[in-house]
Amino acid sequence: MGLFRLLFWVAVIFAAIWIWRRFISKAKSTRPTEDTAAPMVRCAHCGVHIPKTQALSQDQQWYCSQAHLEQGPHTGDR
Repeated sequence: MGLFRLLFWVAVIFAAIWIWRRFISKAKSTRPTEDTAAPMVRCAHCGVHIPKTQALSQDQQWYCSQAHLEQGPHTGDR
C-alpha cells in the first residue's frame, strides 16, 4: 500500500504544478504588452508618420511639429 500512496502524492504534486503553471501563463497573456503598436497618423504638411499621442491636431488634420501646424497642410507647390 505504501507504493500506491507515494505514487498518488507524486501525481497530485505534478497536477498541482501543471495547473499552477497554466494559471500563471494565462494571467501573463491577458495583460497588454508594451510591444503593441501605437496608432500612427500622417503629418498633413510633410507626410511623416508619427504616433498619434505625439502628434498635434488642428481641423481634423495631424502635424508632426508646431512649425508644420503653423504652416498648414502641404499645397504641392514645391
